[in-house]
Amino acid sequence: MTNTSRPNQNSLGDISLLYASVLLRATEAEGGDAERLKSQFHLNDPELAAPEGRISIPRFMRLGQAAIATTGNPALGLRMGALTRPIDAGIAGLAAESANTVHQSLATLIRYALLSSRNSRGEPSLAAEHRKACFYSISPYNQYNYFVVDSILAAWTQLIRHMTGRYDILERVRIEYPSIGLDEVFESWFRCPVEFGAKENSIRLKESVWLQAPSQAHQGMHEKLTAWCEQELQQIRKGWSVADRARYLMTPLLRGETPTIETLANRLGTTPWTLQRQLASEGTGFRELLDNTRRQLAQDYLQETNSSLSEIAWLLGFANPPAFHKAYRRWYGISPGEYRKHIKGNN
Repeated sequence: MTNTSRPNQNSLGDISLLYASVLLRATEAEGGDAERLKSQFHLNDPELAAPEGRISIPRFMRLGQAAIATTGNPALGLRMGALTRPIDAGIAGLAAESANTVHQSLATLIRYALLSSRNSRGEPSLAAEHRKACFYSISPYNQYNYFVVDSILAAWTQLIRHMTGRYDILERVRIEYPSIGLDEVFESWFRCPVEFGAKENSIRLKESVWLQAPSQAHQGMHEKLTAWCEQELQQIRKGWSVADRARYLMTPLLRGETPTIETLANRLGTTPWTLQRQLASEGTGFRELLDNTRRQLAQDYLQETNSSLSEIAWLLGFANPPAFHKAYRRWYGISPGEYRKHIKGNN
């Protein structure tokens, strides 16, 4: 059964170990030492095979960094995409494979993304009017998180190729981070123009592909599998309080700015007054929730990532680094720089 207790323990998020398995397969395919990585990150085969197994986002990122280092392939995410199967997306992948059209397949994958991945940065989306599947921003970018964007866009592409038996399925790929000098490699893999330094991470499908029926399309099985996905999704959300749901939607809004209660209430489909009343009934308020969310995220960013203090300040929505320093000192009695030095000193 899906864990229904509370949103993930690590405030930065977690991801299914099925994705870690794909990463390890890609490492091995590229000549890297996958067994050494499993030992280094304390991953065993039964754990990796468990459908409900999860790995924190920071730990997964470190696994990816180590995999890139051992293979020497900065485009390892493309290899991950090539080796991704519908089952690697769990029951959502199987439901997508049985959909009536590719459009419905992508809509299924994206609606039930929470079943296998949860990231504080946001969630994927579908722009049906433009035939686009969009992956959220994970900026600021560096050589160690490019692979995440690559692997998601490539996995979506590979799944559609698998379902349709076609390779010429895309019109354009857009990637937020700047070119790393492998433009020809990416365009050869995606078989379409790839725009780096774009305003989003997305794949745009050809119209003929968008409406094509997957080879495994089956209305009855799709309905049965999506009903199962829906049940799992509701089970995940069942244990959430209003504050939990508000925190989940608030976190991606923090980048570079402080969200307002009006914006958050709109995301929740309610009014600011109603949201404030609901939070008060749970013993909290909007400002307190915002402060506590920032506080937990700050701790996890400092402990689990190599992001600079200025990057963390931006990710938490502070106007500038001094504002972050002031808040952190109020929370913990020391500066964020002092805390990071303390962590490094104990490692």
